[in-house]
Order: sequence, then structure tokens, then C-alpha cells
Amino acid sequence: MVVDKRFTDKVWGEIRAGLLYCELSCIFGGLPQSNQVNVSKPTSNHLINMRNKKAAWPGLVAIALAAALAGCGSTPEDEFSGQNTDKLYADARDEASEGNYEAAIKRYEKVEARASGTLMAQQAQLELAYAYFKTGERAQALAKIERFMRLHPTSAAMDYALYLQGIINFNDDLGLFGFISKQDLSERDQQASRDAYESFKQLQERFPTSKYAADARLRMNHIVNSLAAGEVHVARFYYQRGAYLAALNRAQFAVSEFRQSPAVEEALYIMVRAYDQLAMPQLRDDALRVLKTSFPDSGYIREGFTPAAKPWWQLW
Repeated sequence: MVVDKRFTDKVWGEIRAGLLYCELSCIFGGLPQSNQVNVSKPTSNHLINMRNKKAAWPGLVAIALAAALAGCGSTPEDEFSGQNTDKLYADARDEASEGNYEAAIKRYEKVEARASGTLMAQQAQLELAYAYFKTGERAQALAKIERFMRLHPTSAAMDYALYLQGIINFNDDLGLFGFISKQDLSERDQQASRDAYESFKQLQERFPTSKYAADARLRMNHIVNSLAAGEVHVARFYYQRGAYLAALNRAQFAVSEFRQSPAVEEALYIMVRAYDQLAMPQLRDDALRVLKTSFPDSGYIREGFTPAAKPWWQLW
């Protein structure tokens, strides 16, 4: 409930004015009607009247507070009060199908509240997660999915919930600025990709025959390649700045954890160069032998590092 601040300020202003009036009444036995104030010594009857008025003013304050609370307690009118739950759910789906996700979210929220404990409420939770995802509210979308999983662990729609959770984290849309700056997916923070991988992995293990399993497998392969490219990207960064031991560690991790990824080729080459810079000829030759065996036509053996095309904005 949202209360207008101007209303509350007005109410409290009236209360303070009332309190001041009561104090003056208690002191002077009522406000004077003329410009001259009677300051004669109070009589016994006057003192009794003062005590009675002092006893009465807390009651006036209570009445004023009650009036203020009554005003604050008014609730905004429900714009969907005249629609039944089935109609509201149908309208929400229509709005979503037309791309009006903000309007759909309002209706799905009402459906979830009204149909609590029903299959319709469960479906509304999943639809809400997708709608939030489509509006770019990733945190809200994940919160809805996690709430669904917590409340309905045995739901028949759990495979879709895991798939949707993976999709939300997987989101490979770099956005307008990412496209303009030619940012690569492997250059971003990889935690979301790891979370997506775990969701798809659970889907594969728990629901291998699910209709979402095949697409999940493809996305898992893409994530693995992205994670490997991310490690190699960091290894190359360290090597180019003379941090050869750090570059070697990241390249070794990429080779050991992502053996089937195309990024392993560059990781092996970085290991060769790093061992050479660290004056470890035996380990350098071992890494070079593995590189030649695994990638006999490797361009890294012939040409070394191939400078990547720089974004238009990068001048160095």
C-alpha cells in the first residue's frame, strides 16, 4: 500500500496544531477572546478545570490518530476485481503471446495469488519466470524459478523448470553495446555460464527422455567451449603482460578440464611459450610434442599467436 506523503504530512500537522491548542487551553483555561490576557492568580475551581482538560487532551490525540490511521488504511482499487481467475489467466497468455510481457506479468501475479495451491498457480509461476526473463529482469526470473522448485519438487513440469533456469543463466545475448564493441561471450564473467551448465546437467541426469534434453546437450557443449575459451583468454592476457607462471596455470587448467574443446589448441601453445620463457626446456618440448600430435596442422606452430581483430574503439 502506498500512502501519499502530502496526506500524512497534513494529518500530522493537524495533530500538532490540536496538541498546541490543548496545551494553551490547559494553561489559560481556554483561548482569550481579546488581545488582553488575564494573568490573575488562578482560583481553586480554575485549577480543577485545568486538571480536567489535561486529562482530556490525550483522548483528543487518540481520536486524531485513529482518523489518520483510517485514512491511511484505504487500499487502491483492484483493476482486475471484476474478472474471474480463468479469464485473467487467458488474458495473461494472450498478452504474453503478443509480446506485452509487462501487462502479462500483472495478470500472472494475480492468478498466482488467487489460485494458490492449484496447478494453475504452478503454471503461472513458470509463466511469470519466463515473462520476467523476456523483460530483462533476470534476478526476478530466477527467484520465481527457485521458488517453484522449492514449493513443488515433485512437479511434472520440473524438467521445464530446470531447462528454463538454464536458459535464463545461459543467455548469450551480449546486447547492443556488446555487439557494437565486438565483445566475445568468453570475455564475460563465466559464473552465469557455470550455473546454466549445472541446470542443464541436472536436466540430463534426472530427465534423460525429456523433450528439452536434446537442446540442453547442445547448450552444454556450447558452454564448455565458452568456459574453455574464457580460460584461454585469461591465459593469453597474462602471457602478453609477462605473467608467465599465471598464464601457464590457466592454460594447464583449460587443457585438463576441457580436453575436447577447440580452445585446447591455443592453450597448449601458450604452455609451450610460457615454459620457454620460464627456462624449462624439457617441459616446453613435451608440451610442443602434444600440440603437434593433437593438432598436426596447427596454425600456432607455423605462425604463433594470430592477433585478433580489434574492436573499432580500441586504439592500442
